[in-house]
Order: sequence, then C-alpha cells, then structure tokens
Amino acid sequence: MTDTTDVLIVGAGPTGLTLACDLARRGVPFRLVDAADGGFPGSRAKGIQPRTLEVFDDLGLLDDIVDHSRSYPLLGIHLGPVTLPWRMMGRHKVTEDVPHPETRLIPQYDTDACLRRRLEELGGRVEYGTRLTSLIDKGDAVVATVTGPDGERTVRARFVVGADGGASAVRVQADIPFVGQTDESDKMIVADVLVDGLARNRWHIWPRNGGRFMGLCPLPGEKFQLMLRLKPDETPDRDPAAISRLVHEASGRAGLRIREVFWSSIFRPNVRLVERYRAGNAFLAGDAAHVHTPAGAQGLNTGVQDAYNLGWKLAQVLAGAPQALLDSYEAERRPVAARVLGLSSDLYQKLGDRPLAAATRGDEERQLKLNYRDSPLTHHDATDTTVHAGDRAPNARYRDTNGHTGALFDRFRGPHFTLLAIGDTAIDASRWPTTGAELHVVKIPADAAPSLTKIYGVTGPTQILVRPDGYIAHIATDNRATALTRSAQTLAPPSIG
Repeated sequence: MTDTTDVLIVGAGPTGLTLACDLARRGVPFRLVDAADGGFPGSRAKGIQPRTLEVFDDLGLLDDIVDHSRSYPLLGIHLGPVTLPWRMMGRHKVTEDVPHPETRLIPQYDTDACLRRRLEELGGRVEYGTRLTSLIDKGDAVVATVTGPDGERTVRARFVVGADGGASAVRVQADIPFVGQTDESDKMIVADVLVDGLARNRWHIWPRNGGRFMGLCPLPGEKFQLMLRLKPDETPDRDPAAISRLVHEASGRAGLRIREVFWSSIFRPNVRLVERYRAGNAFLAGDAAHVHTPAGAQGLNTGVQDAYNLGWKLAQVLAGAPQALLDSYEAERRPVAARVLGLSSDLYQKLGDRPLAAATRGDEERQLKLNYRDSPLTHHDATDTTVHAGDRAPNARYRDTNGHTGALFDRFRGPHFTLLAIGDTAIDASRWPTTGAELHVVKIPADAAPSLTKIYGVTGPTQILVRPDGYIAHIATDNRATALTRSAQTLAPPSIG
C-alpha cells in the first residue's frame, strides 16, 4: 500500500516542526516522521534570537516560548579567586520597530515541546520511530520507503524535505555533497546537570582553569547546561562520576558538586555546508544543510528560518505558482548559512584564544539585519526609502483609511501576503491571483502614519509588498500597481476561473 501526501518532512527537531506548523496552517497535507522514539531530551541549542521570536509570534507560539524561557543572565567569569561580572549581550529596549529585542534562554527540549504543542493545535502530529530507508525521485514526485512501528510503508509525496540533522538520510539519498571538516582533536562535553554550591544568577565561566574552558549556564527551572572543553589528549568520558570529577578540577571549588546528570553528549567542531539545497524534488533545511559550532546561538535559529522561508514557497508552488519560486530557497538561504558558519567558527575559536572576546555578542547574532536584497524575488523601484526590498519588514504603528489603528506585525501575522498602500497610490487588487496565499491590502493615508513613514523612510505615494515570511518583496514609489502586478508573476499561482 502506498500513502500519498504533498510534503514528506523527515526530522522533527525545531526545523522540521517549524515547517510542519507552517504547512499545517496553510492547509497543505504533509507527513512528519522522525527516527527517534520521542523528542530530543537535551538542552543543546538554548538561545532563541529576536528574529526567530518574530517567526514564532507569526506561527502562534510566542507566548508559550516566553513562558518556558528567561532572559540571559550576566556572565560570572572566574579568574582564580576573583569573579568578574560581564555582560555578554547588550541590553536592547522594546521599540516600535523591534518588539522582541532580547535573545531568550530556553533549552531545546522546551522549544521542541512548544512547537509540538502548536502543531497539535493545528491538527498535525509527529510519527516517531519512523526511519527513512530509501528515496527515489520520479520527476513528478518522490517515492520514499519508511520503516516504523507498523513495519515498512511506501510514501509518495510531491516534495520531501530533509530536516534530519547532520547525518541526514535525505541528503545521503539525494546524493548532495556535504563539504567541510570535523576536528576530531577538539572535544567538548555538553550536559544537563544539577549543581550544588553555585548561584543561579550568573552564567559561570572558567576560561582556562586546568587547561580547560568550562561554562555552567543556569537554565529555566533547576538545571544547568555544562559546556566543558577537554584537553587535546583527554579521552571523553560521559560517566556521571567522570563528569563530576572534571567539573571539580576545572572549577577548583571544593563546594561545587554535580548532583545529577540528565543528558550528555560529546561535541566536536563540525563545520560543513551542502553544495546545494535542492536536488530535484528533495530539499534540505537546518543541520541537514549546514552544521557549525554552537557559539553565538545561531544553528537552531538558522534552521527555523530555513523552514520559514521554504514553507510558503512549497505551498505556493503546490497551488500552481512557477517552479522557479523554489529555486529562490537556495539563493536566499545558502548565503545566510555561509555567513553563520563563519561567524560561529570565529566565536568558537576565541574560546581558546581570547575567551573574554568570545563572551561578547554583537548585533549580527540577533539576525534582524539578515536580508534577501540579492534574491531573484526582490524588486526595488524606490529611491530614498530607509528599508530596501529584500529587508525584514519592521513593525510600526499606523492608521488606515477606515480609521483603524494598529501595528503592522498584527497585519503581517498569518499565511498571507500584505500590500501596504501608503498615500495616494492606485490599487487594483483584482490583479492578484485567487489561488495560493491571499493578499491583504492595508491602505494608509500619507499623513496618518508618521512613525511608519519614518521607520520605512517613505516620502511619497508608495506600495510595499510583504511576503508571508515578513520580508519585503517589492517597493514601488509611483502611482501605479507595479508592485502588485509584477510580483504576482513570480510569487503567486495564476488565477483559476
């Protein structure tokens, strides 16, 4: 028997779960399978950046994320008998254009749980204990063999997305090279532990004690995440007694004791990037496409935004949009991953060379300034605007022609496109196709949105077309429906009827 669906997602970590949530809210049939017996048990990727918080806001799980997270504490850098307080990240206030300015600290097992709860609310589920064993691309579809609790089954899908991590079965089956290297001489123990004798108001760092770098970060709840870099000649030992001994040696504190180890793993710097994000009807996202060091809290966030970029494009093409729309996925996301690999590798290297420099985070890690200005989907027909086509569309307050006041993020939220028509500009919404995602038009008088015009830099009649993932597709500063008609040709399927 062959099961059929539109999209087969392999891997139910943050990337796969994000894609499943996005497809579910769009009404796209999918299957989400994962080889593990249940959710990932460790804290591993623990930082949710501001741009990802905006993604989770759009998907409807931000409140759950906030409830299970905390703000990052100050560092406590232990230098012999002295503990130096250190602010790793600059404090950012809530502003009109950036309503979620701070990185949130949340263990990965809670992020996954929040995504699973949202997926269940949307009517989806994860098929655990189900492994992809073969994949054949038939041109008009993929035929996958999966083995699960009920034995072997065949799944025919229009597309398959590999979100199944660094050892991706989809990537192997699609024969996509994973270029890079793994440094087997550099090892770090990462573990979730209970600690006695250590205050929870600091992320404790021992930069070089005993020749090792060690950090103990207080997670929401009672646990700490341990990161302990081993000496080059040390053999990794994850036995709880061995971990406790290493922590005691690295800290030099008699009163510090590891009471319990819940989860542990051995990390090796593995920096790799796929040669391409697509092979026929197979796509890669998250760690299946790019792996790098944990420094800077970039991996999970980049994977989530891969899925957020791909989801609406899959839905549009399934509704009849041009296939070329899917080629923009690699064009937009691969340069982002390449930059993230360089950024995280640089921060990780500083852990050994200049640990205080590694303990400082800049604005780039927040991912608010990532853009798709060079994308084939981007059209900029404006002159003096502050934002550019391809940029993240910032939030702003406005009043529309009906007297309604609100915030742009409230209008962007959902699986639709949004057209901001500012000032005296002609709109013909009938030109937008009726299939695929809807178009929501927001008409705003030029004198009714001073903050919007300031944030966006609009000086005259302007149309701004915002994609479902919150990035600007087109800016036109003339009186014609240029943005609407030109972008409909590449972003949306043709009208039916």
